[in-house]
Amino acid sequence: QVQLVDTGGGLVQTGGSLRVSCLASGLTLCVHVIGWFRQAPGKEREFVAAIKWSTGTTLYADSEKGRFTITRDNARNTVLLQMNNLKPEDTAVYYCASRLNLGPMQTQEYDYAYWGQGTQVTVSS
Repeated sequence: QVQLVDTGGGLVQTGGSLRVSCLASGLTLCVHVIGWFRQAPGKEREFVAAIKWSTGTTLYADSEKGRFTITRDNARNTVLLQMNNLKPEDTAVYYCASRLNLGPMQTQEYDYAYWGQGTQVTVSS
């Protein structure tokens, strides 16, 4: 019954912006953390950002802080990732994921039990 649907990817030029969305259902969101990860072809999946639903506390990867912003829409059970000043190295499939809020904010993906299908973000040079 748990479902995460991530949408909003597309093709942009270097310096452009995109916003990807994660619609969550079947989760008690107030006890969860929603994160974004990305994976480029031939590369390992990496952490992008996360938000604790109950408090709005956020965590960003060092390479993205200042360019990306993660927010939540409580009324629509949606987490948004606004990506500005995109670079070719941001090209990847972006996945949203959910884990229980059982400890401090962290970047490890092994605690994320539920995943969206992924949405492609392509940044042209």
